[in-house]
Amino acid sequence: MTDTGRTVLVTSGNGNQARSVIPRLAAAGFRVRAMRASDRPGPGPADLGAHEVVIGDAANPDDALRAMQGVSAVYHVGPTFHPREREMGFTMIAQARRAGVEHFVFSSVLHPILYGLPQHAIKRAIEENLVESGLNFTILQPSDYMQMTVLSVLPEQSAYMCAYEKDNREALVDLDDVAEVLVKVLREGAMHYGATYELSAEGNPRKADLVAALGEAFGRSFSLVHYPASFEHRPEIFGHVDSAHAAHQMDTLRAVHAWYENHDFIGNANVLRMLLGREPTSFVQFIRRHFGLKD
Repeated sequence: MTDTGRTVLVTSGNGNQARSVIPRLAAAGFRVRAMRASDRPGPGPADLGAHEVVIGDAANPDDALRAMQGVSAVYHVGPTFHPREREMGFTMIAQARRAGVEHFVFSSVLHPILYGLPQHAIKRAIEENLVESGLNFTILQPSDYMQMTVLSVLPEQSAYMCAYEKDNREALVDLDDVAEVLVKVLREGAMHYGATYELSAEGNPRKADLVAALGEAFGRSFSLVHYPASFEHRPEIFGHVDSAHAAHQMDTLRAVHAWYENHDFIGNANVLRMLLGREPTSFVQFIRRHFGLKD
């Protein structure tokens, strides 16, 4: 089954989710229009399979409306750690109503009720705005991305780097599983209107469990290496941004670090298992795929 002719707008076209979502939507037969903030050099959405690329500011009503012309569905991924993320979400929702978009899918976050995590509070506000908008909506609430954990894996040193002293539990999900759910939601349309789906893999692993999984995937022992978190003014962490943007990012990072030092982040795999019709991708399976390791 394909969906040739149906255009889906994907925002944050150069973000983490885009690398999983755009290829899978294109392979399913959707026509993908990707929206990105700037036309900087290097690989972009077109290299991932997007049929069209729109350059624009998601917080600008004119840009948002222009990006939605002829679109049947929107998948809005807000740029976490961006000081205007709330404004972007509200603008995209308002302009989707003006454009007559049939289906608005929002990528939120697991447990947006957690006000101790600033990025969660922002996504909770966008969820509220979407529910009140009158649009046909579906909200996806993914847990932390497995794709981000590989930034802490040092295969050459057989080490997993961690800034947290507490061996906290952390719900994880493979973005490829999220992309598979998105295709299902967009294909089946109306049966997912008004739904909110928590998306998490099995297990809620501790850091020690991730280290053990790395050892299983690579076939050799890995060690957990702690390093002190550093939150000095370093805008280069997120690219070239102005001082206000950098300050927002650093404040958010500090809050995230403090929260994870004191709490477990727990998810449940039941909803993702139901939507996929199979077991969600495990961390071991993800690591083997990412690093090209044999089972």
